[in-house]
Amino acid sequence: MPKIKLEACIIPTLYCPPEKDHVTFFDTAIVGFLVEMRPNGRGTYSLRYKDEYGKQRQYKIARTADITFAEAKKEAIRIKSRVVVGKNPAEDRKANRSIPTVAELATRYLEYVKTYKRSHDIDERYLRLHVLPRYGKRHLNQLDQTELLEWFNSKVADGYAQATVNRWQVILGHMYRMAKRWGIPGAEVNPLEGVKQKDPANRIERFLTADETKRLKDAVEESPNFMLRYIVALLLLTGCRKRELLDSRWEDFSIERKSWRIPFTKTGKVRHVPLSQEAIAVLKAIPRFDDCPFVVPNPETLQPFQSIYNSWNNARIRAKLPDVRLHDLRHSCASNLVNSGQSLYVVAKVLGHAQVRTSERYAHLSSDTLLNAVNAASQLAGTTWADETWTAA
Repeated sequence: MPKIKLEACIIPTLYCPPEKDHVTFFDTAIVGFLVEMRPNGRGTYSLRYKDEYGKQRQYKIARTADITFAEAKKEAIRIKSRVVVGKNPAEDRKANRSIPTVAELATRYLEYVKTYKRSHDIDERYLRLHVLPRYGKRHLNQLDQTELLEWFNSKVADGYAQATVNRWQVILGHMYRMAKRWGIPGAEVNPLEGVKQKDPANRIERFLTADETKRLKDAVEESPNFMLRYIVALLLLTGCRKRELLDSRWEDFSIERKSWRIPFTKTGKVRHVPLSQEAIAVLKAIPRFDDCPFVVPNPETLQPFQSIYNSWNNARIRAKLPDVRLHDLRHSCASNLVNSGQSLYVVAKVLGHAQVRTSERYAHLSSDTLLNAVNAASQLAGTTWADETWTAA
């Protein structure tokens, strides 16, 4: 085991005789730093040291063909410094090899969220199409907060909505929290811990006026999809979410109690929606299909519509309302409730919000309502302030 001063110019000259398995050359400058040569001409940089129990260990750095001598020397010094403070690089490497990749964690995470989260398919799609192609092969301890935030910002710059990118951030952060709870190595530090989501600035408050509602009604009645008229009417009259209505069953409606029981909601809780006389009239007008439990099914399949976008888009264009989304019917229902004098608490109950503050975005009052309010308040004073003497000459 010859000892020499290892240098970059010397490495190419080192060799192992054919009759030997290997020859080890130790560096005289860095204790334990060595190059091990094989008869086939391949060499390996390593560091030999003693662990905390006095047992000799050898840590493989890399093959001589894979990194430069300077890089190997720098790594040897780094490893040796860890040994000095009582660390065992070999055990650390073994532990690192047990750290799963982001893709491996994603598999376990998706199996978990399927047990309770209705929107798990959205998580799966976002992970498969966006997060995993970028970070799937990385190990959990290899994700850097700065890099992640730069990537999120770049995707917004590429045209993705901030709300969509925020969803990626939520999913990835939740994955790390669950990994830490499960005791998975590498998840001790969550790279997204404490990082606030950027404001999506997408709270589009689009409310239908009475005239727009009439135009929309006429347009959906002309639609070849004759179920669209009932769908739009019930969305506007109940304030429910699109999927809640499309998946609804007759067994969940009680005309006598004027109530609709939604068993599966966005919040995961059963919700009861009150039915107005107008909503009940629409329900009674919907044609029934034999052996079909769904309220507004696709007439061709007698199953819930997967999408009604095309028929809806054609109808809103006919009504000259190209900017109105189906979800705006929910906004309009909330606006109508507020304009009729209902409190935000009532709006929250009707729309199924877990917290009243979620309904504050619907606290839209028309100018007529505000005008009536200030007129009513001024009359309570009991005194007329303005008279003919105040009139400008």
